[in-house]
Amino acid sequence: MDIKALAQQMDGIVAKGAIVDAVKEFFAENATTADYNGLQTANKNQMIEKMEGFAGAIDQVNGITLHHTIADGNVSASEFTFDFDMKDNSKIYWHEIIRRVWNEDGKVIQEEYFNAK
Repeated sequence: MDIKALAQQMDGIVAKGAIVDAVKEFFAENATTADYNGLQTANKNQMIEKMEGFAGAIDQVNGITLHHTIADGNVSASEFTFDFDMKDNSKIYWHEIIRRVWNEDGKVIQEEYFNAK
């Protein structure tokens, strides 16, 4: 199984702004997530719900830039910059690293977000 190719496929979907679709397609049912603010999800359904809420709060996508994707064994890391205007008039500008652990079925079982500042 080519983890780098799977990560690149997933990153391509994310880069198009279809974050919820990426989770639906690539997450295992028991996938967990954690971010640098301490927020966690315990399974795929929780992550879908979280991402649907987030995506629904976006007013305008100013840019999603994929900088790099690397893989070693069953772990991948992707560097992104996200730039959004939100419906509450706030702005989000994230430069982050997304680290993923993949299972033998080619599904993400753990995803963790790191602030790249």
